[in-house]
Amino acid sequence: MSDSKSKVGYLNRDFEFFHLKDQRSLKFEFHYHDFNKIIIFISGKVNYLIEGKTYKLKPWDILFIDKNDVHMPIIDISEPYERIVLWVNTDFLEEHSSKDARLLSCFELSALQRVNLLRVDPSYINELRHNIFSLEAAVKDTGFGCGILRSSLFLQLIVTLNRYYLREDRSSNRSDIKHDERITEILEYLNKNLTEDLSIENIASKFYMSRYNLMHKFKAQTGFTVHSYIQQKRLLQANLLIRKGMQISDACKECGFGDYTSFVKAYKKSFGASPREYHKANSAIEVVDSIPTE
Repeated sequence: MSDSKSKVGYLNRDFEFFHLKDQRSLKFEFHYHDFNKIIIFISGKVNYLIEGKTYKLKPWDILFIDKNDVHMPIIDISEPYERIVLWVNTDFLEEHSSKDARLLSCFELSALQRVNLLRVDPSYINELRHNIFSLEAAVKDTGFGCGILRSSLFLQLIVTLNRYYLREDRSSNRSDIKHDERITEILEYLNKNLTEDLSIENIASKFYMSRYNLMHKFKAQTGFTVHSYIQQKRLLQANLLIRKGMQISDACKECGFGDYTSFVKAYKKSFGASPREYHKANSAIEVVDSIPTE
């Protein structure tokens, strides 16, 4: 995989809605987005890999994918793969949240618990279908107040999904979640300690693994080498800090890069432009998606 091509799509609207159905050979690479994403699985035979965990999906399963989570579907083309994909603008949900109703809860809790899968109780599926297909109809509508209608139905769906998430017992889904516990622990450690010395030797020593075993298992579970994963996560964190107004040189230091020159070189390789050029270009960019959308 080429890390420079692992970022897919940009989003500067409140949300994007895709209803996709395929029965053809689709080859996906591990990738990430700089926005949150919801996948509502309708039919097919699909295993979804997210940050070292593999989810075996059943109809009407929901995946909450946090921004910058590395993910990839593995698709059996013997059956049509049908799904709803929602690209979610974090700022839009923040704007419409309140103290007692935080609309990002489903993403934040799934990230905290490291479980991206929500298996909806069968008694709720008719309600879920109604909400989804009402939103789909509104997305296609061009009549009076269509924008207001789209936003209100989208927010209604997000409220409903949060209610499902907060209500459900996710421990019953464990049999359909496969992962290497050690790699999961390592991923959690890396993401919490991006400014530390994260050499292969230090990580292997901390988790009582050989260098070879660490590198082999990590690549198999995440699709990245250890070095490229750490570097990509540091770049993503720096990107977020710069977007929030931090000086580029300060973001470089804050995210664990040894020197500014190395940081800019790595940034250009990953994002295709220097930090300054990238943020200037993307301040007004429209949604760009590589086909197929995942």
